[in-house]
Amino acid sequence: MIVLGVDVGSLTAKAVCMKDGKILSQALIRAVTRPSESARQVIAQTLSAAGLSLEDVAYSVGTGYGRKQIPDVTETESEITCHGRGAFYANPGVRTVVDIGGQDAKALRLDADGNVERYSYNDKCASGTGRFLEVMADALDVPLDKLGELSATSSRAVRISNQCVVFAETEVITLVNQGAEPADIVRGLHHALANRVAALAKSVGVTPSVAFSGGVAKNAGVVLALSEALGCELVPLDGVDPQFCGALGAALIAMDRAGEKAA
Repeated sequence: MIVLGVDVGSLTAKAVCMKDGKILSQALIRAVTRPSESARQVIAQTLSAAGLSLEDVAYSVGTGYGRKQIPDVTETESEITCHGRGAFYANPGVRTVVDIGGQDAKALRLDADGNVERYSYNDKCASGTGRFLEVMADALDVPLDKLGELSATSSRAVRISNQCVVFAETEVITLVNQGAEPADIVRGLHHALANRVAALAKSVGVTPSVAFSGGVAKNAGVVLALSEALGCELVPLDGVDPQFCGALGAALIAMDRAGEKAA
């Protein structure tokens, strides 16, 4: 049985195609202006990679920032549920999941069966999101995907006092003009982001093991800073790209629904 999970976020769109519980293909694209078009493109790429067409899909689930505008999916599901399911599939020992997306941050606590017990969600302020890092990377004229590598060369973190993205950007520019090392500024930014998100996680109760999902989880500097802020190591999502965690969870839910329908 072939199923599809589609996660359309504010910055990227992801899709995962599965057959009988195994991943056949997946794709990621930079989101375009209309979520519906982002969804169409990433679905087409994913199915093409598997040598399939939309008619071959028995069930599909959409999630993410733009889930209500994804065409051709059987149903939609919340990001909370999908990220929890994806993380638990990758590592059944996970009890806390932290997800940092382009425009929001989430923390959820799972029970022994992978069900979401509690969660906290922030989409009101960009300071704890991927957008925060994107703005700061632009201010420093550093590629976003090089921030983690740059922070690893830092000798000390520069303290960033402002949480608001607008004021933090001004603070970063001031620090540059005062001669602060870019690597130290980036490390400070990572700590500022991690502390913000750790507070969100602590509000639901941090229970080991803790996993980190979302595109920001690819930034080694944020991984280290978040681990320090939470006071524990973060466990890997075995065999799963953290940026695909939501799409994977959606595909797994689609597999469940398809099985229920067949029964």
